[in-house]
Amino acid sequence: MTVRERVLTVLQKRKPDCVPWFGDLDYWLTYLLSEGLLPEKYKGEGIYQLYRDLGVGFYLQGYFPYKPIFEGISVDVEVQGNVEVTKIETPSGTLKQVRKYLPESYTWAIVEHYVKDWRDLKAIRYWYENTYYEPDYYLAQKRYELIGDNGIVLCYLPKSPLMEMVVLLAGIEATTYIMFDAKDEFDETLAVLEKKADEAAQIALNSPAECLMIPENLSSEVVGKNMFELYMRGYEQKWNDRIKQVGKYSFVHMDGTLRGLIREVASTGFTVLEALTPAPVGDIPIEEIHQWIDSDNIIWGGIPGVYFTDLISDEDFDQFIIKVLEVMKSQPRYVLGVADQVPPKSRWERIKRVHELVERYGFYS
Repeated sequence: MTVRERVLTVLQKRKPDCVPWFGDLDYWLTYLLSEGLLPEKYKGEGIYQLYRDLGVGFYLQGYFPYKPIFEGISVDVEVQGNVEVTKIETPSGTLKQVRKYLPESYTWAIVEHYVKDWRDLKAIRYWYENTYYEPDYYLAQKRYELIGDNGIVLCYLPKSPLMEMVVLLAGIEATTYIMFDAKDEFDETLAVLEKKADEAAQIALNSPAECLMIPENLSSEVVGKNMFELYMRGYEQKWNDRIKQVGKYSFVHMDGTLRGLIREVASTGFTVLEALTPAPVGDIPIEEIHQWIDSDNIIWGGIPGVYFTDLISDEDFDQFIIKVLEVMKSQPRYVLGVADQVPPKSRWERIKRVHELVERYGFYS
């Protein structure tokens, strides 16, 4: 079977010949490009060949299949050195976000969020209420040709309104204070965010993509059961139902701790729980994760990103992958994946080694 055939077989709740192996190399590629280490042949559309050459199935290079259009809003972005300042001017106030590039980790960090306290919510509502979306389907269609038999085409929906606040707009600390300081205004703001998220999500639903992900970036020590039930379950169930009604597969990105939330997330109906991180990095051993799920969701993940670095020996790496594959061969509900990304400075040989181990130890008996 091809990589694509294997994963589609699992998504259809059937048994393939071998455990599918997929990885997100985007963060590692950012490092290679930053350091001038990516060969020319792998740049641009060449990344799809890189995945093939490394034996990694392709599914995830974050892609929202729509573009925002702003009305009555001014967006100004200024970059000075390693600092980026974005200002959103609205009739209801000015919002400012500051991001800083961290060269040692090859990534950007938000050091000042748009929302500092409840007084910024009026401007947030105006911003979102006056944002509209248009389809941007070209890459989704093109990827069927570029990926071929080496994977699947996946697009993003917006995050749930709560995670939009926590991850992108305010951070968990400010979000928590706002919930207590101005609950009515907080709820009103989330209602606006959900209305606009629904508009963008419908565009994603209509895209050519066969798989659709809500990129929640969930971790149960940040969002517990109470917040999930109050603010997230409704959105996730709604879009799980709609995705399945059109014959597509729904994914959620849950890459943090699992024990406090995995049952609740699984019960909303996702086809796939993606980027699950097992112990010793996560909080549930790989052989126990299925015991925490009361439904038939597909478990996608299993290899913590740190295992691709020199912090882990070759011997320990092989032993860990073989153990994970033994668990995943116990029933055809698993996809071997990275939890959650291959990090900078990982070795090419280590990434390629996963394919070799899968071809040797990953076949069902």
